[in-house]
Amino acid sequence: MSKKIIKPWPTKDAMSQIYDLNLWGGKDYDFYSGSGSHDSEIIEPYLDSVIAFLKSHNNSLTVCDLGCGDFNVGKELVKYTKKYIAIDIVENLIDRNKSLFKADNLEFHCLDIAEDKLPEADCVILRQVLQHLSNAEIVQIVKKLSHYKYVILTEHLPVGKFIPNKAIISGQGIRLKQNSGVDVLSMPFNLEVKDEKILNEIIPEDEKGIIVTRLYEIIPQSYTK
Repeated sequence: MSKKIIKPWPTKDAMSQIYDLNLWGGKDYDFYSGSGSHDSEIIEPYLDSVIAFLKSHNNSLTVCDLGCGDFNVGKELVKYTKKYIAIDIVENLIDRNKSLFKADNLEFHCLDIAEDKLPEADCVILRQVLQHLSNAEIVQIVKKLSHYKYVILTEHLPVGKFIPNKAIISGQGIRLKQNSGVDVLSMPFNLEVKDEKILNEIIPEDEKGIIVTRLYEIIPQSYTK
């Protein structure tokens, strides 16, 4: 008898379940993107460094936030941009964000960042998003990152040496449990960058790994998909 092949849930279904069942915590919230989006010791240093970068460009950049989540972090960045485009794969979450957060330079869109065409912008923000996705999806996303000038990427990584980019199924978990993490410059992603700078590093209270935010400068290519 042949074995039954169980296919993983599509990412949209997996992420919707995370919010529906409060798998990232926040039982008192309608949508909660986890402590990484609400713990002041994590988000304040992050905001300080990203705001400083945006201010250094005189608030003139159009920013595309890929995986904006409950927007507890993104809402603090909008006023430092020319335009802020916030994207998430969960439709109910985007509808909720549209009703709560309003600004003349703010847009929300429900898109699958691996499959769908992304908006044009100067800078992409990916804050602890890729760590939840499969390598196949990250490959698709990284191809699109080459069409932006700046990428601000935050990932939760092991401390010290580790084998990057071990395969996982998209969902709640991350590669940290396998002593791995996402490195977009390494195989199989191989993002080509002009320059790289660490904006901040944060060790969470549980001391499991380190949250690293990097700024990549890229030579943009014409955008197709």
